[in-house]
Amino acid sequence: MQMSSSADLKNSEAVQFLKNLAKKNKAPALAQLASRIASAVRLGHGADVFAKIKDMVSDMIAKLEEEQAAAAELKAWCDKEIAEATAKKEDATADVEKLNTKLEADSAHSAKLKEEVATLQKELADLAARTQEMDNIRAEEKAVYEKNRPEMEAGLKGVKLALKILNEYYAKSDKSHSSSSGGASGIVGLLEVVESDFTKGLTEMVATEEAAVAGYKSETKDNAIEKTTKEQDVKYKTKEFTTLDKTISDVTKDRDGVQDELDAVNNALKALDKKCTYKVESYEERVARREAEIAGLKEALEIMESETAFVQTSVRHALRGVQKHA
Repeated sequence: MQMSSSADLKNSEAVQFLKNLAKKNKAPALAQLASRIASAVRLGHGADVFAKIKDMVSDMIAKLEEEQAAAAELKAWCDKEIAEATAKKEDATADVEKLNTKLEADSAHSAKLKEEVATLQKELADLAARTQEMDNIRAEEKAVYEKNRPEMEAGLKGVKLALKILNEYYAKSDKSHSSSSGGASGIVGLLEVVESDFTKGLTEMVATEEAAVAGYKSETKDNAIEKTTKEQDVKYKTKEFTTLDKTISDVTKDRDGVQDELDAVNNALKALDKKCTYKVESYEERVARREAEIAGLKEALEIMESETAFVQTSVRHALRGVQKHA
């Protein structure tokens, strides 16, 4: 009967084993269980005490196994959700980067086109100013030509008429003017020089005008071609950057939408991290610790069962001895 006393049970191997297990695993729940078992041992004895202790240990094992199953289920759910969210994040990040690259390229191209259009418009303005200046100069040259040519022609005509009259006069048979024939010859020679100068000047004037007209027409044609070419460039480039700007606007909306999705995924991952990540120990470490606790409790239960059998055997022997004495 002494083997089943409270003092013996309090110091039994199973109680001490649980205390060591709780200390080793730093498990408050096991320490509390060991304390409860020690109290039960102090307050009672016999098979009933062992049955109660075994129930407490069995309940703790069941609780730990339930927690282990719940943790495994949560781990599986977390792995699935994190994997899916991570895949979405990678896809969204790739899409954002791709759209940003397109936005940068299109924006740079649009800016370049606008700069080119601005340059073309300035060149067209300069061309218009040059053309206007050229038109003004040509008009002035033409006005001078149209004024000077008739005068030059009239002068030449007058000189020719004077020469004709003089030549006819000095060609007559009447020699009354013979005494002045030497002076007449000088006058005729002078008029002939004047005639030559007038003829040469008129020829040069006409040639200069014709060259100026030809040059003006050629330059006007070149300016017209340049004007048409630059205006077409402005038209096409304006159309191109207008289309690009619309594309940029659409892509920006798409990028912002994908960015919102990425932000949402990042927030979801933060929430999952908070829910699924163990701060003190990893999931694997937690599983290992829980398995060690369950294994220890089962071992303690085996120890208690063996102690119960030993106590029951001792009690039976003691009872038979009492009966013999009686």
